[in-house]
Amino acid sequence: MSRVYNFSAGPAVLPDEVLRTAQSELLEYGNSGMSVMEMSHRSKDFEDILDEAEKNLRTLMNIPDNYKVLFLQGGGFTQFAMIPMNLMINRSAGYIVTGQWSKKAAGEAKIFGTVHELASSADKNFSYIPELGDLNIPEDLDYVYICQNETVHGTTIKTLPNTKGKTLVSDISSMFLSEPLDVTKYGLLFGGVQKNVGPAGVVIVIVREDLIRDDVLPFTPTMMKYKTHADNKSLFNTPPCYGIYICGLVFKWLLKLGGVNAIHKINQAKAKLLYDYLDSSKLFHGTVEKKDRSLMNVPFVTGSRELDAEFVNAATQAGLKNIKGHRSVGGMRASLYNAMPVEGVAKLVDFMAEFEKAHIS
Repeated sequence: MSRVYNFSAGPAVLPDEVLRTAQSELLEYGNSGMSVMEMSHRSKDFEDILDEAEKNLRTLMNIPDNYKVLFLQGGGFTQFAMIPMNLMINRSAGYIVTGQWSKKAAGEAKIFGTVHELASSADKNFSYIPELGDLNIPEDLDYVYICQNETVHGTTIKTLPNTKGKTLVSDISSMFLSEPLDVTKYGLLFGGVQKNVGPAGVVIVIVREDLIRDDVLPFTPTMMKYKTHADNKSLFNTPPCYGIYICGLVFKWLLKLGGVNAIHKINQAKAKLLYDYLDSSKLFHGTVEKKDRSLMNVPFVTGSRELDAEFVNAATQAGLKNIKGHRSVGGMRASLYNAMPVEGVAKLVDFMAEFEKAHIS
């Protein structure tokens, strides 16, 4: 078997150790006599899996007791609707638009009320983070929404906005568990796990208890209420059991490495390796302002569409898979998620240097 280096933005690379454990337990989990894929979500075995996953996530993120952890279905896009259904009580919310995902979230929220665009970097194709220190915050806002790491454009909000007392909501899908976060600065955090935590099909919501309420928007379906899932420990209906199990294995893997602080140092080293090369290259260059660069998603171009396509094809043949950039940015994008080893980034940089040497006289 030959494993490639998978730079996909999601679904994305998982740790080899996690996959091997899942493989060894595929036919039988523990002494249950069955696979996790087969067991009842009401069984003691699965309840133990769920409880341990939540416990370990709380440890990794230092989640306070007054926050609920919900393992839900539907991915991040469902949260674009679920958040306003549950939180937009005054039918007014503020959105900071720094890329495709915050733009989509704002568009969905407009179905439910007034969306105030508090700041945007659309003027330069989302290649930077706008100033967020003194935003014009209307009094009636129910919350302020950000996508903290924009997967498509490769930007990260490194200093949280001044929400002037309003609840901060953040999509952390593509930076989940990649660096330390102070959960107490947010009212709600969520992430589709397929980018950095597990397989597609699970979204994790971390929500402060005072935001879990009965008086949601009147047309909100039962399944779209946070209270439904909080009251039932994420077991109101059949959850994505196997996906949660894999997430739990990833949490154990991270704890074994030393937790979020340890993986953050590794992620910084990986990103530095690639960014340092990009900054010295005569052929390749990044598309994001340096101060706003993401540790997780690194878009870059040559300046020629034909050369970009040639590079993508050559990289694919060399075992550097899913390096093609999003259509809105073009070029290439390397996603350096937690499970991407340093060796993978080093091989990418070496390959880029060889390609540059062959194309720059």
